Amino acid sequence: MSRSHTGGGPVKPVGTEVTVRVPAKVNAQLAVGAARPDGFHDLANVFLAVGLYDEVTAVPADGLRITCSGPDAAQVPLDTTNLAARAALALAERYGVDPVVHLHIAKDIPVAGGMAGGSADGAAALVACDALWGTGASRDELLAICAELGSDVPFSLVGGAALGTGRGEKLTPIEVGGTFHWVFAVADGGLSTPAVYGEFDRLTAGTEVPEPTASPALLAALRSGDSGALAKALGNDLQPAALSLRPSLADTLAAGTEAGALAALVSGSGPTTAFLVADESAAEKVAAALLASGTCRDTRVAASPAPGAHII
Repeated sequence: MSRSHTGGGPVKPVGTEVTVRVPAKVNAQLAVGAARPDGFHDLANVFLAVGLYDEVTAVPADGLRITCSGPDAAQVPLDTTNLAARAALALAERYGVDPVVHLHIAKDIPVAGGMAGGSADGAAALVACDALWGTGASRDELLAICAELGSDVPFSLVGGAALGTGRGEKLTPIEVGGTFHWVFAVADGGLSTPAVYGEFDRLTAGTEVPEPTASPALLAALRSGDSGALAKALGNDLQPAALSLRPSLADTLAAGTEAGALAALVSGSGPTTAFLVADESAAEKVAAALLASGTCRDTRVAASPAPGAHII
C-alpha cells in the first residue's frame, strides 16, 4: 500500500521529540465465532480503555531503534517484530519517509497479559511518528494502518469504548454513562494469543459455534453506568481456553470474587484477570486481598473509559 504523500515528493522528518500516551484495554465482552478460512475468528468484542498507560517517545535517529523500560521490559522484543517498529515502517512506506527514528517505550501495561499492551505501543508509535515526520495522515488513514498491524491496534488509537467486529478491527463507538472501576491481577508469565485461540478451536471442535453478537444487556449497562448490571453481563468466550492452558487462573478468579468483586473474568486471551468492583475503596480492598492470596504476581487498579492514543 505504499504511496507518496499527497504533496507529491517524499516527506522530510520534522520536529525533535514526540511522546504519546496510550491506554490498556479490558474486554467487557469477547464473543468468538468459529475459525474462518483465513484462520481468524469473527468477534463481537466490547472494548473498554482503562487508565493504565504505556508512553512511546519518538526522536530522530540514524536508523530504526527500539528501547524499552518499565515492568517486564526484558520480555519486550526490540526488533521489527515489535508492533511499534512495524507501525513506524508502515507509516514510512506509505509516505515515502526514511524510517529513521528511535522509539522508546515506557511500559506500564502488563506484557503478554491480554490487555493489548503491544497493540497500544503500535498505535502510539504511529501517532508519534506521524507527528514527528509531519506526514499529516488523516484519522482514517491511521486507522487503516492500525488494522493492517493487528486486530486490537485500531481500538488503542480510538480509546473510550467501542464494539469491535470482523476480527475486532471494525469499530463502532459505544456510549458509556459513568465510570467503572477495575482491579487487574497480573499472572506470572504470559499466554500466547494464538495458543489460546487454538485451544478455543480444540474445545469447540464438533460443536455449533454461534455467530458472535454484542449483548444488549451489556450495552445497556454501559450506557446507564450501572456497575451491578454490567457485572451480570460480562463475558469472555476465550476464558475456558485460557483456564484450560493455565488452570491456576481459576484460583485468582475465586480469590477476587471472595474479596468482594462484583464480577471476575479473564482479560482477553489472558493471563491477566479482571475484576469489576463498585468503587475506588472496593478496588483497594480487592487488590490487597488478591496480593495476599498469593494467586498473582501483582495487582493494578484502574478506571474506565480512558482516552485513546494522544500526544502529551
